[in-house]
Amino acid sequence: MLSYDSRNFHAWQYRREVVGSLETLTQKLLSKTEVGDDQQEKPQTSMAEQEFEYTTKMIKTNLSNFSAWHNRSNLIPRLLAERNATSRQRRELLDQELEFIMQALYTDPYDQSLWFYHQYLMTTLSPTCPEKAKIVTDLTNKDREEYLETQIEMVKDMLDGTDDCKWIYQGLLTLAEQYLEVDAGNKVVTTKEMTEWLDKLEALDPLRKGRWVDLRSKLGL
Repeated sequence: MLSYDSRNFHAWQYRREVVGSLETLTQKLLSKTEVGDDQQEKPQTSMAEQEFEYTTKMIKTNLSNFSAWHNRSNLIPRLLAERNATSRQRRELLDQELEFIMQALYTDPYDQSLWFYHQYLMTTLSPTCPEKAKIVTDLTNKDREEYLETQIEMVKDMLDGTDDCKWIYQGLLTLAEQYLEVDAGNKVVTTKEMTEWLDKLEALDPLRKGRWVDLRSKLGL
């Protein structure tokens, strides 16, 4: 089904059901099998690693595969837990995923699904993110500030030649809001810039003007 329609969320949900059933069946079979040697390596019951690799394959085939990005975000917390990942390994994964999604965004900044995944990654930086959903669990405020500054500068660069893309402005404002929450001041974001981004959003997306007016009020602009 996914070879015919790689983004079909019904097919992706069915795949998750089949994978879950296979994992359960394997676990039940193993529980009935007596292992004579305690040192013998037991078969792996989880398919999370394979499924994560599958999302990579599908995304590289078609960047605009929201279902693959969504499945990837669901798999990451499980992967980290199953790998018993150290703090360093968690940071490496976050950095790899940010690099992966930024390459995709530079390729097609007009793709909404890419921005959703980028937003997911940035949400995991927040102190309010549930512990089990965090990619890195020991981030300091300084760490968050550095991540946000880097992402803001990279997204700003996307405006060169694509200043008609509403998703870039929306992404910048989302990052700016997070940046202000970590008490970073106005090191890489100014009130003037945020006002200009909102003005552009109102012009590019007038049907959602009420949303931008509300955001302007929320940001005190």
